[in-house]
Amino acid sequence: MKLTVYLAGQIHDDWREQLKAKASEKELPLTFVSPQTNHDRSDDIGEAVLGEQPGKIYRDDAASAINNFRTEVLMQKSDVVIALFGEKYKQWNTAMDASAAITMNKPTIIVRPKSLIHPLKELSNKANVTVETIDQALDVLSYIYE
Repeated sequence: MKLTVYLAGQIHDDWREQLKAKASEKELPLTFVSPQTNHDRSDDIGEAVLGEQPGKIYRDDAASAINNFRTEVLMQKSDVVIALFGEKYKQWNTAMDASAAITMNKPTIIVRPKSLIHPLKELSNKANVTVETIDQALDVLSYIYE
């Protein structure tokens, strides 16, 4: 049985590539999808599709509509969602994606450091599983195949 895993979280480092490499080492039958990880493409997609917008607010709104569409389609097609919260970047999109996954009744794993226990307590309580590392998230997925 192959599962599709949506990887929600910040796009500013290579955590997804690390997770994919570790999943491959474990020979887990997983397919991964995610938000657009090319930051410039994500910011520019609204104007790329709809043309130049009359200001920054409209530019962001156009990009957000298309990015949200992409997220919803890929998340709907996913079997599992992993939402990674890190220390370094603002996490609004991650919180939105995790909340959407939970609302869609998608099995959800939240990855967050100890320093974010308090600010994420309600979200963690709604998720199926909360862990501190991507290795632990993969251990949870590995357990499915035992």
